[in-house]
Amino acid sequence: MYRDDAFSKWLGIEILDMKTGYAKLQMTVRQEMTNGFGIAHGGITYSLSDSAFAFASNSQGKHAVSIETAISHIKRVDVGDVLTAIAREEHLSNKIAVYHIEVTNQREEKVALFKGTVYRTSKEWEI
Repeated sequence: MYRDDAFSKWLGIEILDMKTGYAKLQMTVRQEMTNGFGIAHGGITYSLSDSAFAFASNSQGKHAVSIETAISHIKRVDVGDVLTAIAREEHLSNKIAVYHIEVTNQREEKVALFKGTVYRTSKEWEI
């Protein structure tokens, strides 16, 4: 999946760890990712979380597509911050799965909390 994920690559996301129902990703915030206040645009932590969510939910072997997401931005993110997103599976059924993603900075401070729900299709990933 990562091989064809141009957006995650553009963000500079690295996959640190992957297992079934779990993903740990990391990226560094760049100047061009800031908003008019000079801090990281909220879409940056959202996008990092969304990528972790996608990798974790698709690790079950079936194509999984997002049907609902929500994020709380709880701490300021600045240029140079190294963000780590950890996605954990909270619920898995035949068609629906729920994941919680926690984003921390290099000081291990929580900067965002994300929750996502996916629809699990019947299409399986080819290895």
